[in-house]
Amino acid sequence: MSATTYPNYSPGLEGVIAGITTTSDISSEESRLIYRGYDVHDLASKGTFEQTAYLLLYGKLPNRSELDAFEKTLKDEREVPKEVHDALRALPKDTHPMDICKVGFAVVAPFDPDYAAPATDQAANLRKAVRIVAKASTIIGNGHRIRSGQEPLATKKEHTVAQNFLYLITGKDPDAETAHVLDSSLTLYAEHGFNASTFACRVTVATLSDIYSGIVTGIGTLRGPLHGGANEEAMKMILEIGTPDKAEAWIRDALATKKKIMGFGHREYKKRDPRAIYMTKVGKELCEKKGQTQWSKIADILEHVMETEKGIYPNVDFPAAYAYYVLGFPIDLYTPIFVMARVSGWSAHVLEQLANNRLIRPACIYEGPHSATWVPIEQR
Repeated sequence: MSATTYPNYSPGLEGVIAGITTTSDISSEESRLIYRGYDVHDLASKGTFEQTAYLLLYGKLPNRSELDAFEKTLKDEREVPKEVHDALRALPKDTHPMDICKVGFAVVAPFDPDYAAPATDQAANLRKAVRIVAKASTIIGNGHRIRSGQEPLATKKEHTVAQNFLYLITGKDPDAETAHVLDSSLTLYAEHGFNASTFACRVTVATLSDIYSGIVTGIGTLRGPLHGGANEEAMKMILEIGTPDKAEAWIRDALATKKKIMGFGHREYKKRDPRAIYMTKVGKELCEKKGQTQWSKIADILEHVMETEKGIYPNVDFPAAYAYYVLGFPIDLYTPIFVMARVSGWSAHVLEQLANNRLIRPACIYEGPHSATWVPIEQR
C-alpha cells in the first residue's frame, strides 16, 4: 500500500510533529541552526564546547563563575572506574568503536552516585547528564587505546573536553589551535532537533527508563549508516580521489554515473548547512597549518562542481571528515566523536522529555490477515 492509501500515514514519520522543544531549531529556508536561540556559528566561533554543553543542559549561557564551576565538575568527573576499562579489554579486538561506546556507557551507569534515583528525579538526571558529558571523551579516547593494544592514560585536570580527547588519542598535549578545531566541531555536532538518535533517546526515557539507557539507545541508533557515519564515508571518498588533479574528473564521472557522493546535501536544509560554514573555515586553516592542503584543494574542487552543476552544498560532515583526518584520528572513530558531542544534546532532550513526560506510543497500520484458522502442529 502507498502512503496515499492512508492519508494520515507518513513513511519514516516525515513531516510528523512528534513533540515540542526549546532545545534547538532548524530553519531550512534561512539555512540557520540555533541552540536555545543562539546561532550555532556564534557558539562555535566565539565560545567553547563547554559553554555550549552548559547552554543545552541548563538552558542559558553561563557567566564566568558558572562556567568555572561547570568546567571544574567536568574535569573532576572525567575519569571512569577501572571496571569500565576491564570490560573494554574483554571485548574482541575487532569490536566496532560504536559498540565500545555502548559498552562503556552501559558499564559506567551502575557506578553513578545517582544510579538508584528514580527517572523522575530531575536534579539527579542533571547531575548524571553532566557526568555523561564529562566521561564521553575518556570512554571513547581510552576505548580506542585499549582496542589498539595500548594502556589507558590518566586524564589531566587542566584539559578541556577537546584537549582530553586529543591527549588520549595522541599521548601528547595538543596546541590551542588544534584543540579549537575539534572543539568547534563538537559544538557544531552537539544538537540537531528530533533526528533519529535524539528521538530514540526520548522514546527510551519516556518509558521512565534511565538517562544512561537513553544514551545507549542513542549510540545504537547513530551507529546505523543512514544516520551517523557520513563523515567516515566522505573521507574514504576523498582518499579514493587521492590528489587534486583527479578531483574534477572523479566528481563529474560520479555525477554522470549517479554514484552516491558523501558529505553533500542534507534532508533538513534546502540550501547550505550552516554548520558547514565554520567547519569549512577551520578545516581548511588546519590543512594549511599542517601542510596537508591536498585534502582542502580536493574539497574546493568537489564543492565548486557540486554547487555549479547541481546547486548542492556540503554538509558539516564533509569538512569535518578531512579536518579529523588531518588531526590524526582513525576514520572509524569519526562517528564516536559525533557521540562525544551529541551526548550533550541527547541529555538536554532527556531532561526536556521527562519534565513533561508522556509515553511515546504511535499507532500503526495493520495489513496482515484477519481470519487465519488455527491448524494443529501435526497437520502443518
